[in-house]
Amino acid sequence: MTATSAPGFTDRLPAAIRPYLEKGPVAALLLGMASGYPITMIAATLSSRLADSGIDKKTVTAFALAMLMYNLKLFWAPVIDRWRLPGLARLLGHRRAWLLVTGIAVVISVSALGLADPASDLRGVVIAALAVGFAGASFDIVLDAYRIENLKPEQLGAGSGMTQYGWRIGNALAAATALVVADRSGWTIAYLATTLFVAPAVIAAVWLGEPQHPPTPKVAGRSGALDAVLAPLGDFFGRAGAWLTLTFILVHKIGDTVANLSFRLLFKDLGFTKDEIAGFDVGVGFAALLIGIFVGGLLYRALGMNRSVLLSLILMAVSNLGFAGLALAGHSNAGMALAIGFENFSSGFGGVAVGAYFAALCDQRFTATQFALISAAASVVGRLFSAGSAGALIEAMGFVNFYALTTVLALPGVALFAYMLRRGLVDDALPPSRN
Repeated sequence: MTATSAPGFTDRLPAAIRPYLEKGPVAALLLGMASGYPITMIAATLSSRLADSGIDKKTVTAFALAMLMYNLKLFWAPVIDRWRLPGLARLLGHRRAWLLVTGIAVVISVSALGLADPASDLRGVVIAALAVGFAGASFDIVLDAYRIENLKPEQLGAGSGMTQYGWRIGNALAAATALVVADRSGWTIAYLATTLFVAPAVIAAVWLGEPQHPPTPKVAGRSGALDAVLAPLGDFFGRAGAWLTLTFILVHKIGDTVANLSFRLLFKDLGFTKDEIAGFDVGVGFAALLIGIFVGGLLYRALGMNRSVLLSLILMAVSNLGFAGLALAGHSNAGMALAIGFENFSSGFGGVAVGAYFAALCDQRFTATQFALISAAASVVGRLFSAGSAGALIEAMGFVNFYALTTVLALPGVALFAYMLRRGLVDDALPPSRN
């Protein structure tokens, strides 16, 4: 009689869930949590703090420029990808050395932002916000590369979903923590408290260790440095439909980006308390996000990449109308729950579908730099629009018409992807290894 081992906990779970509990995807969850933290400190959280300090809407939305650091990260991604930190890389490994250095930079810059007073030193707030943007974008480059290199090929799907979960968890919890602590102990203590959200990445790095396969080989000299930048770009732009694909990447998220930056301004104008905002964001919003990611995964498998991306774009465009309805309804808990719930559901679905599409666009030889290019381009137009005119538009049009406008701004992305799909350009722009 042959002895058989008793089934473990994961063996009793449905087969569709088991991949999410493997080491690589669970670590991707932790890395995603840390990745979602820095940007919220210069986005919604900073908007709330500036509004509390009596800063006008035009100045508040202008701080979106700090988030442009995430759109510029492609310019220094090759440096992080290729250059080994002397001494520290030998001790910890190339990726983990950069993870530690950029993580410390995030902690220092967020602390500096918390210590700056918008009422008396707006210039200091600007400098600190730009520092958070640079440190957070650099942290992102490292976390993306580290995550991808630690995932086995068959784990990429589950790892992408867990990264989406982690990013939104880290983003929502950091924002909620800042609001709740600020209401009780002030904004400085709130910002200092949130620096603990870097810890999940450190835990993942200790748990996983350095990736077993080496990163992109080092290059020496001016020509080598130039090749580190040009080779990934040449590969991408040499594909059929590459420029149209880049145009889609640039415009598809305009409406969503512009709308998201203004939510806290709407909530404050409608008289919602910090505790109410935190409760809806973390409670209703997070639950809807989980459902959206789960449904997105199911539909992604059922519909395939192309059709699931198109459906998610439509849902994300329509979701902005929920906040126009909330602005009409006024201080309504039910209206806020519906608006935040639908927006998070759509974002969760879109994160799975569009995120998988963007990952598929990356050639495995140049993943770090090409992913930095794609992720940076994905929101740059929306952030520029927000910084330049969103606040003025809200004051001139009112919130109802503003959110109707953000829905219209999302339509070109939907139409362009539908055109690419009809002409076969979505598949043509994928690297040969993905076809």
